Amino acid sequence: MRITEVTTYVLKLSGPQAYLGKLEDGSELSEDRGYVVREPWRSLYSGRFETMLVRVTAEDGTTGWGEALAPVGPEVTAAIVDRMLAGWLTGREITGVRPLWLGLRDLMRERGHLVGHQADALAAVDIALWDLYGKLTGLPVADLLGGAVRTHVPAYISGLARSTDAERAALAADWVTKGATLVKLALGKGIEADLATFDAVAEAAPSMRIAVDAHWAYRIGEAVELGQELDRRKALFFEAPLVPEDVDGHAELAGRIRTPVAVGEAMRNRYEFADWLGRRALRLAQPDVARTGITEAMSIAELASAHHVPVACHHSVGLGIALAAGIHVSAASADTPFFEYQPDTVPVAQSILRTPLPAGPTGFAVPAGPGLGIDVDTDLITKLAKEN
Repeated sequence: MRITEVTTYVLKLSGPQAYLGKLEDGSELSEDRGYVVREPWRSLYSGRFETMLVRVTAEDGTTGWGEALAPVGPEVTAAIVDRMLAGWLTGREITGVRPLWLGLRDLMRERGHLVGHQADALAAVDIALWDLYGKLTGLPVADLLGGAVRTHVPAYISGLARSTDAERAALAADWVTKGATLVKLALGKGIEADLATFDAVAEAAPSMRIAVDAHWAYRIGEAVELGQELDRRKALFFEAPLVPEDVDGHAELAGRIRTPVAVGEAMRNRYEFADWLGRRALRLAQPDVARTGITEAMSIAELASAHHVPVACHHSVGLGIALAAGIHVSAASADTPFFEYQPDTVPVAQSILRTPLPAGPTGFAVPAGPGLGIDVDTDLITKLAKEN
């Protein structure tokens, strides 16, 4: 069966509120503000849920869908697919995913492009190929990956996107009534402020295990101080504590605290993870399947397993395709304690699917249909893409 067409779609969707809620000064991150930095963090954010989707079509009309995590500038990732990947892929026979993935990877490999936008574009196409091959064979992606270890992937609530500690604490308590047992706080706002938020949430929801995402905000001394306080509070994990280039700093931190150091959303390939794992710089690996693709994510999971490090896939603003891909990888990986549940993202993510994924604060059911097991609303996606 040959591939006849590769089509990209840039989407920029509105949600009930922007990802992670209001800005630090209390103002709304509205759609007309463009991309802004969320102080005190350093990265650009959008007021909309932005993404890039890929549809790969076989000669019998069967289609596979993929998605790249592209929270800003999805047009860049789409251009790479359109101008650099689609031409090579079109006309090739799909007898499996890995042969095609190897060819696509090598197109820019020797020029150092296994990271950044090139990797994001490759991830989207790779996911689409797994979805397509699953549909052609009649098998779910998790089965193609060797079989599902679990049919239900546990989740932790991510963010508590409210402006005050009192509001965050109340929201955490409300999630407990809905069955949630794990929560991650979006912090990195100073040691005292972070601990105050942690303690407020812990008091309001004592049954919850609490993780902290520091958004790469701290220097090593600060991270050790905060990490030791998290040890005393028996935190679930400490995510992105230092700048993402500082492998040695993360290794030092991991050796000085008991709370697992969690890293991975900024990385795209097994070689990056191999370096971090070999240097004992992380104790919880967090690849985002919409940045690595399914093929590479499974290689990363095997590397992590060899170092006795669990894998908890990252998920932020990706829509239903990225969500389904992450769930299948989580289902097929041996040591996956939980997956990220984004309360503000999930309703938007579900909006492009004709049948919503079974998802809630306690976790995700693994889709059982062929491929990713999702029914993508092509007409809606085509309409939404034209509006951008």
